Amino acid sequence: MDSALLELQKDLEEVKQLLEKATRKRVRDVLFVEQRKLETEISNRQQQQAGETTDVQKPSAIVPPMASTYTVKISNYGWDQSDKFVKMYITLKGVQNIPADNVQVQFTERSFDLLVKDLNGKNHAMTVNNLLKPISPESSSRKVKTDTVLIMLKKRSESKWDYLTQVEKQTKEKDKPSLEADPDGDPSAGLMNVLKKIYDEGDDEMKRTLNKAWAESREKQLKGDMDI
Repeated sequence: MDSALLELQKDLEEVKQLLEKATRKRVRDVLFVEQRKLETEISNRQQQQAGETTDVQKPSAIVPPMASTYTVKISNYGWDQSDKFVKMYITLKGVQNIPADNVQVQFTERSFDLLVKDLNGKNHAMTVNNLLKPISPESSSRKVKTDTVLIMLKKRSESKWDYLTQVEKQTKEKDKPSLEADPDGDPSAGLMNVLKKIYDEGDDEMKRTLNKAWAESREKQLKGDMDI
């Protein structure tokens, strides 16, 4: 083993040790990136050495370059919950066939990072920040099942999660039309806001329907006033 490769492996071991001790999210992100860079560089150097050895033994042989491992982002997942845990289901075909140490998860109180190394020639990574509520990192875990990684997030308190993250909550609640009336104004303001939102976002047919209903309502109101 050449000295440069040995130094890279020592650097990698030290980064892993620091990663195990790090608790700050930003620090851990930096260390994760550095770990992946070192792993890729070590892999490339080892492949280069293997190619050089083959060339010495078989001068006439042509050794094609091996593709280096790259990382893809995991975007598809499912989740549910019990009183004590939020359960994340990540589908990765064949994940049960790689070494257990290749499936790594780092937990903090409001986030987790998943890294699955060398699965079907690729690394797979997933980061979830700003969890809806705090979790207990020391009691959270992961399990590898057939074609699935199950991540168990231990709830700090036994309460229901309506969303997985704070961002999801803010996005979905922002889109909900408010049915609450203005306490200092028209008690029907909330309903009018909903109707206005439906009208603004509706197609021509929806707008014609609402206009017709509004005209009929006004006609009935005027007829009632005349009768009085």
